[in-house]
Amino acid sequence: MKDMDDIPALIDAIGARARAASAELAFAPSDLKAAALTAAAAAVRARADEILAANRLDLDYAAGKGISAAMTDRLVLDAGRIEAIAQSLEAVAAQDDPVGQVITEWDRPTGLKIRRVRTPIGVIGVIFESRPNVTADAGALCLKSGNAVILRGGSEGFHSSGALHGCLVEGLRAAGLPEDAIQLIPTRDRAAVAELLRATAHVDVIVPRGGKGLVGLVQREARVPVFAHLEGICHVYVDAAADPAMAERIVINAKTRRTGICGAAECLLIDRAYYAAQGPRLVEALLEKGVEVRVEAELAGIPGTVAATPEDFGREFLDKIIAVRLVDGVDGAIAHIRRYGSQHTEAILTEDAAAVERFFTRLDSAILLHNASTQFADGGEFGMGAEIGIATGKLHARGPVGAEQLTSFKYLVEGNGAIRA
Repeated sequence: MKDMDDIPALIDAIGARARAASAELAFAPSDLKAAALTAAAAAVRARADEILAANRLDLDYAAGKGISAAMTDRLVLDAGRIEAIAQSLEAVAAQDDPVGQVITEWDRPTGLKIRRVRTPIGVIGVIFESRPNVTADAGALCLKSGNAVILRGGSEGFHSSGALHGCLVEGLRAAGLPEDAIQLIPTRDRAAVAELLRATAHVDVIVPRGGKGLVGLVQREARVPVFAHLEGICHVYVDAAADPAMAERIVINAKTRRTGICGAAECLLIDRAYYAAQGPRLVEALLEKGVEVRVEAELAGIPGTVAATPEDFGREFLDKIIAVRLVDGVDGAIAHIRRYGSQHTEAILTEDAAAVERFFTRLDSAILLHNASTQFADGGEFGMGAEIGIATGKLHARGPVGAEQLTSFKYLVEGNGAIRA
């Protein structure tokens, strides 16, 4: 390892080792990759006390920095979350290996047989904030897809990420795979992020996972291609034909299950016709759950609400705060989301199939839901075992980024003495 004070040399050395490891992983047998992840899951369970001790150090550090309750919730580990990490590793291990899958194939009149097959991207850099589980999720998905990964976690989760990374390395060692396949940058120095973003000789793509500040920084400064979502400004639209009991249940879950995740609802749009028939019950239900409800116009008279500012619409609160607005039907909701949304996740609650079709057809967010909570915007819930993030761009990967989305493709062309006229 290069001197920790020489950050450029440190990142160059890590990158070179990752590139070498990626060449081996590209053709690693599926059973060895699965074995590495299964062994890593066993290590997470066996080393749970060590991981919890590391997490306590991080929580003390975070408390000294005065981070928000939502960010603390992302950081904290307990027995249940550690078991969930182990189960996520096992779920990824059990998935089909995407590498080598035939996407499509066809024959040409020239006698050529052409196949388009999935292939690893190479080396992936993952930069994330205070969510230790991302260490395991990103490491697992990159390994499953045959990619080497360089992880750079947030300063608040430094010790937790280190402990989980040790489990991943133990899994690689047990399966006889290169330990440099999953590396964690061993410093809190912010200069390491800048160097990683410029490491075009070693890194093929950067995946940032965090808030607007982090993702914006990466998108501005990266010389390496980026998969990113800038914000999770998720909307729930309650249509005139929504079932009231279902609507209340979904709205409460979408906002309050976990407020600090990118799939949390940040804006509630209510059809005026629904409000005329059902009254303020949805707003009252949110207030009863301790949510600060920011409203305007006709909703301002509801006791306990707070006056909304124009900036509250199109804002990612990541807290027990939600903006609420009345709209004129599905077209009013679509217009609002097009103006204020971040193309992450939107939900429509209705029994009107025509309204659903219009909502699904005319919006272009990465995830659109019908009669379901926005909190389902998650790779695990999509059956991917885990995710490396939710991509809101339109090139290559979009929505939950699992192992399959971390592959590119190549063409395999076979002939029998074919020559071109």
